[in-house]
Amino acid sequence: MKVFLTMSLLLLGACQQEVATSPKPRPAEVVEVGEQTRAAPTVLVGEVRSRYESGQGFRIAGKIVQRLVERGSLVRKGQVLARLDDTDTSLSARAVQAELRVAEADLALAQAELDRQRRLFERKFVSGQALDIQEAKFKSAQARVKQAGAEAAVSGNQSRYTQLQADRDGVVTEIRAEPGQVVEAGEVVVRIAATDSLEVAISAPESHIGGVAVGAAAEVRLWALPNKTYRGSVREVAPAADSVTRTFQLRVALADADAGVHLGMTAGVRFDAATDQVWLLPSTAVTQRDGRTVVWVVEPATGAVAPRPVQTGPFREDGTIVSQGLQGGELVVAVGTQTLVPGQIVLPVSRERP
Repeated sequence: MKVFLTMSLLLLGACQQEVATSPKPRPAEVVEVGEQTRAAPTVLVGEVRSRYESGQGFRIAGKIVQRLVERGSLVRKGQVLARLDDTDTSLSARAVQAELRVAEADLALAQAELDRQRRLFERKFVSGQALDIQEAKFKSAQARVKQAGAEAAVSGNQSRYTQLQADRDGVVTEIRAEPGQVVEAGEVVVRIAATDSLEVAISAPESHIGGVAVGAAAEVRLWALPNKTYRGSVREVAPAADSVTRTFQLRVALADADAGVHLGMTAGVRFDAATDQVWLLPSTAVTQRDGRTVVWVVEPATGAVAPRPVQTGPFREDGTIVSQGLQGGELVVAVGTQTLVPGQIVLPVSRERP
């Protein structure tokens, strides 16, 4: 009886010890490469500015007695913007002109004396030394006339510098001095912006300049005119980030700006992706393996995972750009890639969209 009971227990234990089954597939959160993960075009916000904007200032110091323009005034090249008190410059110009006339009179006298000395020398009435002395005096008088003429020209320029003239066509964007104010030479009095060369100035974070290059096409929309689109192209990309803001300065030239575009307007600039096969994946889906950047691709039929080398673009706040190595419809593991091994079987779980 005991033997029979023992055998029954052994048979029961053997029945319970079935053949060990393989472990259940580990759930893995995945994203499908497709429209939902297609990288959206980069859109940056900037301000409409003029390509050419300069501060206008007097070339001499003085007291402003008249200002002839206001902020917003349209000006033409050569138009007078403001005037300085010209009392001192006028007196100086008259004094220099008087010195020039004195020098010219001395030159005429030296010329006459030289002619007399030459006639006397021909008749042997004076020595060669006396003639040489008179020729030297004549040349000295000539030099004084040239010097006085140069000083008169400088004085004339100083008189003209009392008028501040616009150096280009444009619009007055800023006034920094008023009549009665004493200004130094070169101090900005009026700022003028050209209106025939408008562009959008952008301060772009480093995560958004990966696909932006000089000459790239752009689409510009003004916030004040949301239903109108303007064509643009990247004119300038700063080679280094601003030391304070740590952003890169971009300049997008507007090709078809019209009367609706005004300085200071806010604009959204859209840069199209260079290719359709550019995907935006969660940053946790991209990892490093054997010195290469990879993502883990799931085989739909078996659930096996395998590392796939990819080429990445800029890292952004909302994910990482993958420009090469993936095709539409493939499944990529979104999280937990550090614990995967090639050939591991996973149970794909679709990632919930935020």
